[in-house]
Amino acid sequence: MRMPSRRLLRGIGLVCALALGATACGGSDDSGSSPKKVSEADVRAALEKGGTITVWAWEPTLKQVAADFEKEHPGVEVNLVNAGTHNDQYKALQNAISAKKGVPDVAQIEYYALGQYALTEQLTDLRGFGAGKLAGRFSPGPWNSVKAGGEGVYGLPMDSGPMALFYNKKVFDKYRIKVPTTWDEYVDAARALHKADPKAYITNDAGDAGLTTSLLWQAGSRPYRVDGTKVRIDFSDAGAGKYTGTWQKLLDEKLLAPVTSWSDEWYKGLGDGTIATLATGAWMPANFTSGVKDAAGDWRVAPLPQWEAGARAGAENGGSALTLPELGGNEALAYAFVEYANVGKGVDTRVEGGAFPATTAQLNSKAFQDTEFPYFGGQQANKVFAEAAANVADDWSYLPYQVYANSIFNDTVGKAYVSGTTLADGLKAWQDASVEYGAEQGFTVEK
Repeated sequence: MRMPSRRLLRGIGLVCALALGATACGGSDDSGSSPKKVSEADVRAALEKGGTITVWAWEPTLKQVAADFEKEHPGVEVNLVNAGTHNDQYKALQNAISAKKGVPDVAQIEYYALGQYALTEQLTDLRGFGAGKLAGRFSPGPWNSVKAGGEGVYGLPMDSGPMALFYNKKVFDKYRIKVPTTWDEYVDAARALHKADPKAYITNDAGDAGLTTSLLWQAGSRPYRVDGTKVRIDFSDAGAGKYTGTWQKLLDEKLLAPVTSWSDEWYKGLGDGTIATLATGAWMPANFTSGVKDAAGDWRVAPLPQWEAGARAGAENGGSALTLPELGGNEALAYAFVEYANVGKGVDTRVEGGAFPATTAQLNSKAFQDTEFPYFGGQQANKVFAEAAANVADDWSYLPYQVYANSIFNDTVGKAYVSGTTLADGLKAWQDASVEYGAEQGFTVEK
């Protein structure tokens, strides 16, 4: 993965706007440079010496992990800071990096946003700590994501979101609808449900970039190809055609609830059965338990429908890594914490707290897979999730400016939900706008 020059970095407006401004960018033209070495002995010495590290993360289970880490290493203090979720934290990180002051030692960054930080060398390449040898410890989707399209390792996966189909068994049983195993069957189920109850919909979708890219991923589409600052964007492949051909039917026949996810109306629909399924990541159960309490026992989990009968393709939806910003300090101690949280004892602690792991040891363990979920009628749902994680293709890439691309989704693809624009035309408009933006920011963009 070739890194850009400082001159190019000055032109990458989005990246600089999100934290990687020219004053903070230390880009190098030497794509063959090796990451600095920090040995296991260095990490042990840092733990013995002790000190304070600051961790910016919004993930709630890290609170207990930090407490356990401090207890195990009495000389260490973990200053856990919630600097906001998602973009709010990225803006705070921007300000800290631009000012070269107050940059955390560890930062949580979502997989889709990781590439822009790696591109401008704002994250420490953890291969220097020996992180490359951990590849087999993680499921393929998350591990590919922390490589950010290159050879480096820019964080350790903290969690993952292999997709499954959450469905309201009570509703399906009432109307004698079979759980779909293909997306064609899903469309048929949507028709049957809405005919039986015009107030009920198979799912909600008001236009969501994350859902769209995940379904494209599963369908075999690879719209983004990234090689450093060289980017290719193309939504015209066969996989994209599978997605648009199927989803367009749901839109044309008005079989999708025009409800925005995470809204009050959405929670109400999940609770009263008017939204009957969700195709989403394995992190969802905790949200059902806390946000849709009255529907406990009604819902179940099934494998994600397939684009071709008999296939077993999966995709990720969500997830994030713990990274070491280059301008952070106390790197050896910071890495010790990240390794503890993401491949050490902290993983079990986080799983017990409701997190979904990215580590194969937990995913494949009998204790994890045999866990019964009272909310899902005692179902051992982790068996479905673990199989889904194993079936995720590891060759998906996000754009190095995916945060910006997602921000214009509703102005392009979103028009298919509110006008006569087709999904295929919407994806083409998204492609064109993303190409134009990338070229403006100094990327070499093909389409």
